[in-house]
Amino acid sequence: MKVSCFLSAQFDPAASAADGIDDVLAQAAAAEAAGFHAVYLGHHFLARSAFVQPIPLAGYLAQATVRVRIGFAVLLAPLLNPVALAEDLASLDVLSRGRLTVGMGAGYRKRETAAFGVEWSDRLRRLREYVPILRSLWNGETIDLAGSWGEVPGASLALRPVQPGGPPLWIGAFAEPAIRRAARLDAPWLIGPKGNDEELARLLGIYRGELIDRGFAVDREYPMTREAFIGDTYAAAVAGVRPHLQRQYAGYKSWDDAQSLDVDRYLAEDCLVGSADQIVDKLRRWETELGITEVSLRHQFVGAGQAEAMEQLARFGAEVIPRLATSTPTPGEVR
Repeated sequence: MKVSCFLSAQFDPAASAADGIDDVLAQAAAAEAAGFHAVYLGHHFLARSAFVQPIPLAGYLAQATVRVRIGFAVLLAPLLNPVALAEDLASLDVLSRGRLTVGMGAGYRKRETAAFGVEWSDRLRRLREYVPILRSLWNGETIDLAGSWGEVPGASLALRPVQPGGPPLWIGAFAEPAIRRAARLDAPWLIGPKGNDEELARLLGIYRGELIDRGFAVDREYPMTREAFIGDTYAAAVAGVRPHLQRQYAGYKSWDDAQSLDVDRYLAEDCLVGSADQIVDKLRRWETELGITEVSLRHQFVGAGQAEAMEQLARFGAEVIPRLATSTPTPGEVR
């Protein structure tokens, strides 16, 4: 089981974004020192917060780190031109010396698609088209391209990624049709931060069934994102994270259940909250029963301070990550 973390690079518009980036850089360095596998960045345009764009920020983090992987969870690929995207991501893979992972998603804010002249329904078609385009260009193929974004005959890249075939491509999805789409694209499904074990088992069954029907291997990466908070006891962890979580999810107007979220149930079932023992037990259960291979944790929420985020990174690094080195899946576990 690999443990990674999500870095929040969005700030109060009245605060200094430059100081905020210093904090993000400090978190990335702390995550690398603590043994985290990767750091991931989110993506939005026209946000209410001062949102630092992830592609340039990833290049900055690549220079400031050595070992830890750098990724997107998720990049709003359909809003971007696929040729520019292929070149930008190949450049990031070179800058990071092959440490890039690219999670992509269709997005859920109509304001963003409208700003880029992308029809709401077209974002799904673009996502389906972009995956094979990126793979072909990164593999050194010359292809004729045409779409709602533009047209180019005989497209090829002279700049090649460090990783053979290019960075890993994951597809973020919540709804069943989007999960099936990820399987049809032969891409790992990046599981979002909601869904208890029973629901995840059902959806993973659908995803794996679609892979099998398409003749694709089920033995692959199974990444997942979770909200996380470690405390001396479960009660202490809940007390620490509950106000942050309520504030965070109040802003997700597009999620149908965001305003009626049962926070106590969500914390107990979906999140990674509790003592070190409880967190390790839950991670091992996800690994052995669901086949999860990597969990990316959000440690900092809207309104939370830098000191708390750094303390959480240090505690996971000291109390959780070393204990997972002896955690192995149950023999015969299907992935």
